Amino acid sequence: MSSTEVVVHDPRSVPLPRRVLVRLVVAVARLLAAQRPRRIRTVLGRLSRGARPATVEQTRAARDAVVAVSLACAGREGCLPRTLATALLCRLHGRWPTWCVGARRLPPFGAHAWVEAEGVPVGEEYPPDYFRPLFTVPCAEQHASSVASAGSPGRDTESHR
Repeated sequence: MSSTEVVVHDPRSVPLPRRVLVRLVVAVARLLAAQRPRRIRTVLGRLSRGARPATVEQTRAARDAVVAVSLACAGREGCLPRTLATALLCRLHGRWPTWCVGARRLPPFGAHAWVEAEGVPVGEEYPPDYFRPLFTVPCAEQHASSVASAGSPGRDTESHR
């Protein structure tokens, strides 16, 4: 038996020029979502370079635009393209949230993708510790500074390869 899901989908709430941009980003995100996890992680790792960490507000605004414009990204099953589109949209503005993929901590198994900003999951209805991250793609600047402050100069700072 399945339950109904109410999805907020209002493309006209996003101004037309931004709506076109968001639709393009969603198309790219859907293509990227069809790739293998290693490829996705590699692409996102490269895209995160040179970006500044996104704030919760910036990440929420990007996520809200993606959900408003794309019905495929708005539903519960659209977590992968939704988070990819959110991260890509943030990147177009020079920012990067932490992109996460993980699994439910308690049975039954359930995979999920989400974005975090300032250490907080953005737009998630689950408690912060509901999912266990399997891998993340943080802002390259933030990741590099945390590795450098750990006292490991000269080491490769890309642990997400």
